[in-house]
Amino acid sequence: MCGITGLIKLDGSNVDPVSLQRMTNSLTHRGPDGEGQWIKGNVAFGHRRLAILDLSEAAEQPMCSFDDNYVLVYNGEVYNFVELRKELELLGYRFKSNGDAEVVLNSLIEWGPSAVKRFNGMFAFAFWNEMEKELLLGRDRYGIKPLYISNTNSALIFGSEQRSIRSSGMIQKNLNMGAVYEYFTFQNILSNETFVEGVEIFPAGHIASLDLKKVSPSLRYEKYWDFNFHDSEEEVAYSEYTEELNRLFIAAVEKQLVSDVEVGSFLSGGIDSGSIVSVASRKLPGLKTFTCGFDLSSVSGIELAFDERKKARKLSEEFGTSHFEKVLRSGDMEKVMPNLVKHLEELRVGQSFPNYYAASLAREQVKVVLGGTGGDELFGGYPWRYYNFPGQKSFDSFANSYFAHWQRLAEPEEISDLFSPCMSDLGDVSMQQVFKNVLSGVDSSFSKSEDYINACFYFESKTFLHGLLMVDDKLSMAHSLESRVPFLDNDLVDFAMQCPVKLKLGSSDETFLTGENSVFGKTNGEFQKTNVGKKILRKAMEGFLPKGFADANKQGFSAPDASWFRGESFEYLSRVLSDEKAVIYDLLDYKTVQKFVDQHVKGNSNRRLLIWSLLSFEQWLQNEMV
Repeated sequence: MCGITGLIKLDGSNVDPVSLQRMTNSLTHRGPDGEGQWIKGNVAFGHRRLAILDLSEAAEQPMCSFDDNYVLVYNGEVYNFVELRKELELLGYRFKSNGDAEVVLNSLIEWGPSAVKRFNGMFAFAFWNEMEKELLLGRDRYGIKPLYISNTNSALIFGSEQRSIRSSGMIQKNLNMGAVYEYFTFQNILSNETFVEGVEIFPAGHIASLDLKKVSPSLRYEKYWDFNFHDSEEEVAYSEYTEELNRLFIAAVEKQLVSDVEVGSFLSGGIDSGSIVSVASRKLPGLKTFTCGFDLSSVSGIELAFDERKKARKLSEEFGTSHFEKVLRSGDMEKVMPNLVKHLEELRVGQSFPNYYAASLAREQVKVVLGGTGGDELFGGYPWRYYNFPGQKSFDSFANSYFAHWQRLAEPEEISDLFSPCMSDLGDVSMQQVFKNVLSGVDSSFSKSEDYINACFYFESKTFLHGLLMVDDKLSMAHSLESRVPFLDNDLVDFAMQCPVKLKLGSSDETFLTGENSVFGKTNGEFQKTNVGKKILRKAMEGFLPKGFADANKQGFSAPDASWFRGESFEYLSRVLSDEKAVIYDLLDYKTVQKFVDQHVKGNSNRRLLIWSLLSFEQWLQNEMV
């Protein structure tokens, strides 16, 4: 696990070593255990190391082949590296290290770009072929590990984080208002844009090549994998599905325990992390587990259930883990905001300051931590967000209706009011088209109710899951902590994608599959407590968890900020958003923001997510643009 960066001067001029050093240094938090640079003329790679597998100098990067013709910088873990190494050794390859980086290097030498299809894990890499003068960039199937690029007429620059690209001194810090508008529409960025003009996210499940032998070299992308949710046409007994899920889940967790340093796990009261800990603790007695809870002394309503420490303690006792807790209070949000937003780089998927503190707690004890991200997206954990449209006559009509139903921070008219000071600068921006572009990867030949739900699973996995993974990576690596996600094991994902909808959500005649009359209506982004969803996962996990846990209501990892914004955090909220001189009001409408705040404080509407977004965007502007 590391931070990678590099650049290729397209005009053929030599790379400045001082610039590369600056780019590498910007990623020190991702890799405090070592650094390396490699430069050859107009091509340069930088690396910061967090030593997890093979702690020796033999595993340092940038890593060169024995003949020095190939160079690799790589971030991630390929969990099937031992099997791949054996295959490569039979082909005559020699190894000087015992980790996975050299396996990735030799796999790319032997199999070229198609090697990525063999990797089961999380990764982002840059691979240079000196003889062919060709660069290859790649990112894992799901986007667990981040990769950013800036592609200008004079240079191609890449890095695990935007800060390394900006540290090159070759990128102007201009605000990308289209991406900001996108964020405030979806509380996420669905495209490959970032808040900084000229810096893009390298798409998950893709590789890209750059051939410098060409007169006008340009980056050529190729998609090597995509989600494909579909109901299996083969009739299989329910018991066979649960048995296979059980087997694959155990295998996935055990694969991701490979490490030369101590591994721990996050532990909430839910089935995803609880099941992971159940399996991991069998292999690692005394496994260290970590939970963040919340001070609920001033909260009410649904938020009274937001503190899961009691459930986590019960699971810890059941599995014999060494358990660590941290209690968060309202002031912790304000205290962490500058560092939190600094490490996020662009805002995504809601309030995330609890994740920052959870990572900090875990890093005090371990360098690697397991988490439950992915279980909801793969097995139907958000039933209020799946929307069936019986009788729709075209894919376009489905996409348009789904966009209208989709959870959002505010209604489109409200977003237009919010952005009224700069709408003329945005031009003909269409968030509906951004939304529909995501769905372009779905088979549009719908014939039954389940096809619509599988399209929703696809959308969630391409957008919400990707956003969660970006946040997980940024906030764990802010503390030099490697975060692993067993639910995104390739074999487990392949199983989940062809698992019938009725085994995840129930039969097609149940109320949540009946479209407009669904008991789960439009939610404006609000979480709904329910134990509907993930039915087959709940059944399979019964053998891992104490009685009652597998059937418990879903509980998101969220602070009780709706109450805090009306009470203990009101002074903070008011001080930032009531100040007409706040940087945010160079772009957004002051009166509209005050309307949102007033609605929330008076209890007329729960605007907690929108308020969080406004507070964190103000902090981002102060960090990056002032």
